Amino acid sequence: MKASVIIPNLNGAGWLRDSIESIWAQTERDFELIVVDNGSTDESLAVARSYCGRPGYTLIENSGNTGFSHAVNQGIAIAKGEYIALFNNDAFAEPQWLAELLRTAESDARIFAVSSLMLRYYEPELADDAGDYVTLLGFACKRGDGLKASRYHRPCRVFSACGGAALYRKSILDEIGVFDELFFAYYEDVDLSWRANNFGYKNVYCPTARCRHICGATTGAVRYNPFKSIQSGRNSILLPYKNMPAAMLVLNFVPLALGYLLKVLMFRLRGFGGDYAKGFAEARAALPKVDKPKFYWRNLPHYIWAEGSMIAGLFRYIVYRLQRALKIT
Repeated sequence: MKASVIIPNLNGAGWLRDSIESIWAQTERDFELIVVDNGSTDESLAVARSYCGRPGYTLIENSGNTGFSHAVNQGIAIAKGEYIALFNNDAFAEPQWLAELLRTAESDARIFAVSSLMLRYYEPELADDAGDYVTLLGFACKRGDGLKASRYHRPCRVFSACGGAALYRKSILDEIGVFDELFFAYYEDVDLSWRANNFGYKNVYCPTARCRHICGATTGAVRYNPFKSIQSGRNSILLPYKNMPAAMLVLNFVPLALGYLLKVLMFRLRGFGGDYAKGFAEARAALPKVDKPKFYWRNLPHYIWAEGSMIAGLFRYIVYRLQRALKIT
């Protein structure tokens, strides 16, 4: 089987059926669909159950919310496909979406992940995500968020694929590991892509694999809320700690500390300072549990590439903030 498409769901009654139907409408037919329900209490569980018995469909039902990472890992554990495609329950794929992801992945055996062009659902002329990047300040950012989608018509290498609509090579997942469940939700996809970068694999962006995305429909957080603030506070600490070798952490201590200070101020100004601080406290408790990959000298060129990408990401972020301040799309 070519691909396994996994949709994690939590209370997605308003959009899950349309999301599933967009997958069934794909021109690429060699795939299975796995929906993992994380304890939904609304009608979306009935929607998910209504497809049971259809060939190539599997439903996993959890009794509670186990987190995005755990739910996706459950799907990966039973997947039969050569590739794993993750798809949000509030995203809606164009018919060529899966075929274009597969075409891109098969162009180079060193490609681990392929990121889609995610468009804003209510403003489809604007990008929601065109691959993710990380800055030297430790910020993980959505490339192109709120800018004209026409800017992002060229394929390229990116730091990370957005897990909301991405394809992963299963054989490399078997080598480097699956999603880290310490992250629960947010940044888990960046962590996985960073791990692949450190091993010398590539994450790329495919502009012809398009979908529309409501964004934040499940968590209720387009920008900020208490849940997202806690997750951000915790995972923004875990992300560089896990993926930077010790020397790299020392080298980047000052910009990382500055980044955390800026985030603290930003969350306080938006009324979520206490939630962000709670995330920091959770990070301190989680650090001893982090499975930090072993340092290998043979991976030194890949660590250097990541460092250079984060330096470039800082300049990209500054330009992006200026564009938004000047209302340039």
